[in-house]
Amino acid sequence: MGLDPGKEAQHAALDKIRKRVIETIGRNMDLYGISLSTGHLYGLLFFADKPMTLDEMGAEMKMSKTSMSTGVRTLLDLKMVNKVWEKGSRKDLYEVEYDWYQTFTDFFDIKWRKSVESNMMVLRKATDEINKMEKEYAEDPEMMEMLRKDKAKLQDAFAYYEWLDRLIDTFENGDIYKLVPKVPPREN
Repeated sequence: MGLDPGKEAQHAALDKIRKRVIETIGRNMDLYGISLSTGHLYGLLFFADKPMTLDEMGAEMKMSKTSMSTGVRTLLDLKMVNKVWEKGSRKDLYEVEYDWYQTFTDFFDIKWRKSVESNMMVLRKATDEINKMEKEYAEDPEMMEMLRKDKAKLQDAFAYYEWLDRLIDTFENGDIYKLVPKVPPREN
């Protein structure tokens, strides 16, 4: 026998609210470079009462286990979900990381640190090449002026990436929360 009609209506209303939140989370996950379906997966795990297997997620979202696996791997790489162990279960179980501050910090660190390192490496190489060109074209005032201007632009860019590197450090070591404190959860 199913739920009584009153309970069924309550559950339907709650499901509608959850679906709206999951849809919004899914749409906004593009900020993290995450597909809509993987964002929906995150939303599903957010509202799950317990860790879920890939099979359970696939059944709930009506997607293949392969799609679920790809989505979960993306979320694991970004530290937005955690693999958990449960006594008696031989399947991998996953749950969402509920600390959104930590999720953002991890994402920011992972994505921006890589970008900063890559850009700084290119700037160093370009500066080295300009230094060599300065020796080669020392007698050409027009070329020397172009090299001087480009070198100044590279130095400005390098200063920015050094600043960004220090900003990333504040996220990694938690000092960012001294500047912008976490907000405690509101009681409704």
